Amino acid sequence: MISLLLAAEGLGALGCGLGAGIATVGAGMGIGKIGGSAMDAIARQPEATGKIQTNMILTSAFVEGVALFAVVACAFLI
Repeated sequence: MISLLLAAEGLGALGCGLGAGIATVGAGMGIGKIGGSAMDAIARQPEATGKIQTNMILTSAFVEGVALFAVVACAFLI
């Protein structure tokens, strides 16, 4: 009975680590896509650089916030 409980606890920690890792990788990919798209947009319309950078930073902050929320939610599951 004790070994079953310890195995379930270990699987919970494994799931938490995997969930946090997937959230982090997803956020990194999302922010990379945002940055790449912003650079393409700036190359096409250099006069709109200020508006594009503002939107890029705001969107990146939202993606980072969601990733942080996912990591904290995974940590609470332990």
